[in-house]
Amino acid sequence: MGLTTRALGVCAVAGTVVALLLAPPAVGGAALLARASTGIGATSASLAQARPDAASVLLDDTGAPIAYLYRRFRLPVPAAGIARTMKAAIVAIEDRRFFVHDGVDWHGLARALVSNAVRGTPLEGQGASTITMQYVKNLRLYALADTPAEREAATADTLARKLTEVRLARRVEGRLDKQQILTRYLDLVYFGNGAYGVQAAARTYFGVDADALTVPQAALLAGLVRSPGGYDPATHPDQARARRDEVIQAMLEVGSLASSQAAAARAAPLGVRPDPHVPPEGCTGARPGTGFFCRAALDRLAGLGLDHDALATGGYTVDTTLDPRVTTRARRATLDAAPGTGGVADVTAVVAPGTERRPVLALAANRTYGNDRNDGQSALPLVTAPLRGAGSIYKIFTVAAALERGLVTPDTVLDVPARYTSTAFGRRYSVENLGSYDDRLTVRHALAVSPNTPFVALEDRIGSIAPIVDVARRLGLRTTLAARGPDGRSLADEVVAGHRASFTLGPDPTSPLDLANVAATIVSGGVWCPPSLLTSVTDRTGTAVGIPRQACARAVSPDVAAALRSALGDDHTVGTSAGAADAAGWHRPMISKTGTTQRSASAAFLGATDRYAASVMTFSDRGAPQPVCLDPVRTCETGDLTGGSLPARTWYTMMTPLPARPGPAVGP
Repeated sequence: MGLTTRALGVCAVAGTVVALLLAPPAVGGAALLARASTGIGATSASLAQARPDAASVLLDDTGAPIAYLYRRFRLPVPAAGIARTMKAAIVAIEDRRFFVHDGVDWHGLARALVSNAVRGTPLEGQGASTITMQYVKNLRLYALADTPAEREAATADTLARKLTEVRLARRVEGRLDKQQILTRYLDLVYFGNGAYGVQAAARTYFGVDADALTVPQAALLAGLVRSPGGYDPATHPDQARARRDEVIQAMLEVGSLASSQAAAARAAPLGVRPDPHVPPEGCTGARPGTGFFCRAALDRLAGLGLDHDALATGGYTVDTTLDPRVTTRARRATLDAAPGTGGVADVTAVVAPGTERRPVLALAANRTYGNDRNDGQSALPLVTAPLRGAGSIYKIFTVAAALERGLVTPDTVLDVPARYTSTAFGRRYSVENLGSYDDRLTVRHALAVSPNTPFVALEDRIGSIAPIVDVARRLGLRTTLAARGPDGRSLADEVVAGHRASFTLGPDPTSPLDLANVAATIVSGGVWCPPSLLTSVTDRTGTAVGIPRQACARAVSPDVAAALRSALGDDHTVGTSAGAADAAGWHRPMISKTGTTQRSASAAFLGATDRYAASVMTFSDRGAPQPVCLDPVRTCETGDLTGGSLPARTWYTMMTPLPARPGPAVGP
């Protein structure tokens, strides 16, 4: 049957368009192309310079990924990072004349236009789009389109869009060479299952990098580009195999493969991972046990101007200080101490002492970082923020202030009355000991067994709470003391203005990371350093992003640091954590101190060796503070939690198996 009059008319129009396309230098053709691309929001220059969004990755100190941040999971790679097999496969199946045309396959486009005009066949899927044109289309979709209307325009099956791609493809070819276009195309297109770009696809489907793709692997990926869902090897393995073999045949036909190679590739199994998927996004999808560290690292990056949106699109590589060995031990110790599904959090922070830098090795908890409370998750900054009190650990600061004023030494004998009333700060504050103690104790022994009265009396001898707060800040309690209350004042200002003698008993919310850093400062000879989570940050081009670093500073004199170290040396042998140390078989020199708040709503343990400084805090983290009971660990009416029980056990369980870190010892 012949063409109808209407079809002949359509063909005539199509023929005119084809003629214009086949003679692109002509004035008429140029005008048509210009009109078709008016208002597209892109120029050839912007296309040549544009970069699609890319995932950022946080790495531990061994280079292993902790977490990915992304809007689309794309991992950019240079030309050398893509196997020749992959380049050959995509050219064979998508654009055999890629290396000889000027960005447009004019005859293929003409055929598609005629078919569209006569039969209404969609322009897509007829061989009309070259790799360069597909690159233009995908770049407009994934990098330049900001609104739904722009995204629709970038994918609409219309003559206007096709003419726009023709114009831009030719101009892109004038700015980029073929290898650049091919690399950018493979770095851009969608391969299904959330994977954008060939590197993400190689890892998602095969668990390898793009430069290691074999012939059958490359052929499978190349086949996915046309229909990622239809050829998904996880859900449609038969269709995926048939499409892969089609690509292998195309490679054979164009001379990319010898017959023997093609036969071997067809005989190979699909070889995809059982459940191909991209890694979860963000800190809630971080590697097990690293979510709280991830959250703290992102907070630091935000302070550098790299918020989540910037990281999710910018392709940054963030090297961190996280030690996977220490983190694994820390996570296991907290889970062994208390189940993560209850109302009690057990958290720990570990830092490495030093006088030049203070890397944070682990921030761990018995909870998974996340938003599902019913599954025992928490999105609170449990390890870095001041949430609950640390109890008698604050007695360290009272002793430090007294040491600085020459009022005591570690061997000074203190009176230990059963009850003491402070009057030095303008109001009465009475305190009692919880338990029986000798009438007189040395400073060293008093810190180990921890009566209350001698330390409140020592505050009176100092005469002001201000120097005690000041030395606490200098030693490392900086986030804690800077925390703002409901009236906008910092905790430090509130304590000093209120002449709060209770400060030495540690009732105020305290950051576990701050506590670990206090211990690190003491064993580092009195030198404070800011806790560091970031080692380096580089952008997608490998250019370093500057990380402002606060300098270390002397917190207390070497003599005071040595005296503090001596004064804190008996807790694990004759003090409140001796039972936990003995049960763990701990016999190494260390400093340590326990603390418990009223009603056992929280408790803490601080300890350090020359290589590791760590704190553990245990507290109710569901709503208002509640007493915590042991055996089993739970919230209750009358608590029996102490710093020498569960927190100390967590610390020793975590630290006992850890060998000394490499490097020189620090501190006296």
